[in-house]
Amino acid sequence: MTEFTRRSARVLLLDASDRLLLVQSGDAWLVPGGGVEEGEGLAEAAARELCEETGLTVTPADLYPVAYTTGRADLGWASGLFRDDFFLHRVTSHEVDPAGLNEFERRYYQGHRWWTQAELAATRETIYPANLAALVADLIAGRLPATPIALPWHH
Repeated sequence: MTEFTRRSARVLLLDASDRLLLVQSGDAWLVPGGGVEEGEGLAEAAARELCEETGLTVTPADLYPVAYTTGRADLGWASGLFRDDFFLHRVTSHEVDPAGLNEFERRYYQGHRWWTQAELAATRETIYPANLAALVADLIAGRLPATPIALPWHH
């Protein structure tokens, strides 16, 4: 079994207008989510992180695993082998409330934005994970992977 420095669980949150929610941290846009705590399952961590970062409460059963990415990085606060697992969840709409962010997250949180697939594909801004626009296009079209697909590592 691979020993990861950090395991993260993230949620691709799509609304009824097929827009994806991303949060800005530093100079990058990220899918909401974060670190898996000791003894916590991936979907459980994704649901907890989604609530903390957006105020949206979901159950782990509401989340569908769609992708993952893994690789080495030195982020300053952590260095080594990382893995991010991505889950899909759809909502009609949601008013983002970041009040549940912890102190560490508040230092880096710079806002959020709902992105269309066309905006994701056209932007020159840094968005993690790589190939997100193509994955979102497939998800919007109803093409859900039978097993999570590998995305390129982003660092």
